[in-house]
Amino acid sequence: MKTKFTRPLVTLVAFIGFCTAVYASDDDKHWKDFGKTIERALHAKSDRLFGIRRPLRESAPESTVPYRTSTQAAGDQVLLAKGLKVEYLTRAAGNATDMMAFFPAHNPTHLITCVEGDREEIVPNSNKFNPSVQRINLQSGGVETILRGMEGCDGIRTTAWGTILATEETSDGGAYEILNPLTVTNQRIIDRSTGAVTDTLNIAKRTALPTMAWEGISILPNGILYAGDELRPGTGVADADGGAIFKFVPSNLFNGNSPISNLGESPFVSGFVYAMQVSCVSNTQQFGQGCEIGNAAWIIVNAATVRADANSKGATGYYRPEDLHGDPLYKDATKPDAVRFCWTNTGNEGGQNFSEVVCAVDSEPLTADATKRTVVANRFIEGDKDFNSFDNLDFQPRTGNLYVIEDHPNGDIFACLRDGADRDIKSDGCVKILSVKDSSAEPTGFIFSADGKTAYLSIQHSDDTNMPKVDDYGTDDVLIITGFDIRH
Repeated sequence: MKTKFTRPLVTLVAFIGFCTAVYASDDDKHWKDFGKTIERALHAKSDRLFGIRRPLRESAPESTVPYRTSTQAAGDQVLLAKGLKVEYLTRAAGNATDMMAFFPAHNPTHLITCVEGDREEIVPNSNKFNPSVQRINLQSGGVETILRGMEGCDGIRTTAWGTILATEETSDGGAYEILNPLTVTNQRIIDRSTGAVTDTLNIAKRTALPTMAWEGISILPNGILYAGDELRPGTGVADADGGAIFKFVPSNLFNGNSPISNLGESPFVSGFVYAMQVSCVSNTQQFGQGCEIGNAAWIIVNAATVRADANSKGATGYYRPEDLHGDPLYKDATKPDAVRFCWTNTGNEGGQNFSEVVCAVDSEPLTADATKRTVVANRFIEGDKDFNSFDNLDFQPRTGNLYVIEDHPNGDIFACLRDGADRDIKSDGCVKILSVKDSSAEPTGFIFSADGKTAYLSIQHSDDTNMPKVDDYGTDDVLIITGFDIRH
């Protein structure tokens, strides 16, 4: 009988053959280091695995600061894997531009961005506050400020009902929903504590959502939201828990097919907030230190006091949960409503905690019951001395590869494979694809276009001594990165 090989098997055989060839060409001392051989194989096959001709082996060297100047080419900002290209989208984004979202969700014309600056009156006695939410035209690169006066705007997402959710990364951080973000201009938060704003028709503080240090957010089309509290363990008092993962379930789920016409129609108007509590056993909620991965349930907390409630009720704490995204390619044929979301725990590289990416599958998003363990969470990527301090991440559309961004000067970006059919449940390998050249700056806000071929990146925290202000405020560069080949 003829044996009919499938393409995956042929690819596997070819890959094993390649590894064997690599072994054969090595000195005897390398035969004992199979992991190093796999690393070399990832580099050699990066065109098929990652759509990148040749990854980086080394990070950019330290620069002399101030590094950024008005005459620099975009290529002077980053060291790139072979085959990738870079250009500026704008050099006038607000200083500390961080996370970004496309708007509209389909056929976007703009990036809507968070500017992670402190709340301050940037022109004395003028009521002109720091830019917090901006829009950047994807064609012209023109920058306009939508909202001013937030404290550390960071997490930002486009909703299925045609609004923007912009959130604050500070201990009393709030969440603001913006209607018509392409026309609303130069509005201001009058009072953060009350949520008073200058445009009540188009901007509302969503007090039903958690008060915490926001960053990563995943919003389902029906309005269910997952997010983390960027909190370091031991903050405030010794042995205090780190940041918890929360779920918001609206009182009224969104089930429409078109944008809402007023903010009262948003599912964020009211609902319930729950904190994730991982159990160390399968038949009850046995929680506590050491129970960071495994099956989990959701315990109810108060939106205004989520941090204190999570700590007192035994929610699972992590080391500074930062960016969080839903996995767009995840499917479970037996549980069609199940969703997978992944987030970064930044850790502390100085303390030899090299950070991690944890992924969780919520098999019943509508269920939030402290006695039902509907979630399974496990580590997907673990950091090391070269790849650490994970901050932002994004799934590449169509391939599902996960791109992870470091949170430190001269930071790098790594591309990581999905988990294959091997025994483990972790990424099958990562390669370095970008490194920031400016030692005063770091990469952030990385986001892919819908076709997976183009990415946008903010170069944040640069020393701007040599740069002019725009709109009475410092600036950041937002880059366009192209050359990702997803044909394979």
